[in-house]
Amino acid sequence: MEAYTSFAQVYDLFQDNVPYGEWGDYLVSLLAEYGVRGGILLDLGCGTGSMTRLLADRGFDMIGVDGSEDMLEIAVEKKREDDSILYLCQDMRSFELYGTVAAAVSVCDCLNYITDLEDLTEVFRLVNNYLDPGGVFIFDVNTPWKYETLLADRTFAEVREESSFIWENFYDPEDKINEYDLTLFIREEGGLYRRFSETHYQRSYTLEEIKASAEAAGLRFEAAYDGYTKEPVREDSERISIVLREQGKTREEIY
Repeated sequence: MEAYTSFAQVYDLFQDNVPYGEWGDYLVSLLAEYGVRGGILLDLGCGTGSMTRLLADRGFDMIGVDGSEDMLEIAVEKKREDDSILYLCQDMRSFELYGTVAAAVSVCDCLNYITDLEDLTEVFRLVNNYLDPGGVFIFDVNTPWKYETLLADRTFAEVREESSFIWENFYDPEDKINEYDLTLFIREEGGLYRRFSETHYQRSYTLEEIKASAEAAGLRFEAAYDGYTKEPVREDSERISIVLREQGKTREEIY
């Protein structure tokens, strides 16, 4: 089954442990550090729009791109009457915008869902194409250490009143592909629970692979941090945040 169909219904429920507010503050601060304090911002892999909403509230004109219609339906339901957020249902590997943006962000390991290195380079190429001159792309990825050590071949489960899930994880260190089979039990009217299943695939990338892919796409590597901090990347970092910058474009080429 296609990923993020049934799961979209309960995605926000099980993401309530994600500190979106803290991450949003971090992104705003880091964007300002790299010269971006306003303008149009792209949220790539925006999902149900939680981060998109936060960044819009912080003064950015937001565009959210995601490949899941089900996730975007929920994002649109969160819009307010005076919202100018634009949501586009597009694949990250082939997205198109109407013009350039001041910066792009991507959170919650969205880029790990790009399981082919050439496709990752194409995502970077598209981001570079749609960034203003000197614009930045800030995103996070899960690390190989997390897949190999924390996720590995393990099973996770969580039981709640509204929904429960069983997550069976399998990681292949040779092809660097992480597969997790997700079984959901979602409560419906009358108190009965309906069972849904879907399979997700992610790939682990080393920082060096990401740097090389970004360089091949024309982006310049600026920095990498441990999680949503300003600390250097460690061997046991679970998630890292990366900053890339557009290079080679001039405003005359845009206008």
